[in-house]
Amino acid sequence: MRCGVFAATLLATPSFGQSAPRTHTLVGAGDIARCDSNADEATARLVGNMRGTVFTLGDNVQGSGAASEFRNCYAPSWGRFKNRTRPAVGNHEYYTPGARPYYGYFGVRAGVSGRGYYSYKRGNWLIVVLNSNCDVIRCDRNSAQVAWLRQTLAANPTRCTAAMFHHPLFSTNAPTPNVRTLWRVLYNRKADIILNGHAHSYERFAPQNPDGVRDLDRGIRQFVVGTGGAEPINPFGPRPKNSVVRNDQTNGVMRLTLRNGSYNWKFVPVAGKTFTDSGGARCR
Repeated sequence: MRCGVFAATLLATPSFGQSAPRTHTLVGAGDIARCDSNADEATARLVGNMRGTVFTLGDNVQGSGAASEFRNCYAPSWGRFKNRTRPAVGNHEYYTPGARPYYGYFGVRAGVSGRGYYSYKRGNWLIVVLNSNCDVIRCDRNSAQVAWLRQTLAANPTRCTAAMFHHPLFSTNAPTPNVRTLWRVLYNRKADIILNGHAHSYERFAPQNPDGVRDLDRGIRQFVVGTGGAEPINPFGPRPKNSVVRNDQTNGVMRLTLRNGSYNWKFVPVAGKTFTDSGGARCR
């Protein structure tokens, strides 16, 4: 996490007469659509009022990942933004063998069908989307996915890098140790932020290394944003090390503003809720 400003310190706004840098907006969340709930419609209303690329962090549908769920649950809410969406795949999608409805629904927007990992650029930012279902698409150091990740990061030596995948390494409710190798590769290449879902809550961690040691110089800032509409919101247990902000009562979306060498984040709650979290930092 290549950040020169820590935690919730907002970056300075350019002074009058100084041209503002070109910005790119990303907005999204994970753990989204259910047919027996209106929570995803509430978060979709937020997304509908924001420009930019829409990202998802897996478990786009909360049932079995069936085609009917994408058609009847996801499409009426977040499906309205399909043409500007870059998704990640979650574990619920694989409840249907091969996550075939997920790949069929999103098509080329989800990268190579059946693989679940790909990358794209926004300004001078590299965004890598990974498949953290390591029992299906391997995540170990000898895997094709990790080889691809190393090659992609080496071939795109941008100053700023963000990664998105479903399972968080660090989380109050759903820590997932088998993604640690993905973290190590990202850390070694000085990635700035990681966004995950899986836990139905919001949580932000201080910059840390893959072993959970706080590292304000090189550490990656991880966000868990499993708040796209899945219910119930998971209640928290004891706070893990380096967890600095968390909320288990609020659905909403993350808005990232990406600049040339810096970024800002803001968690935007659904109507009727007040929790938010915002800040900014420079890339390494």
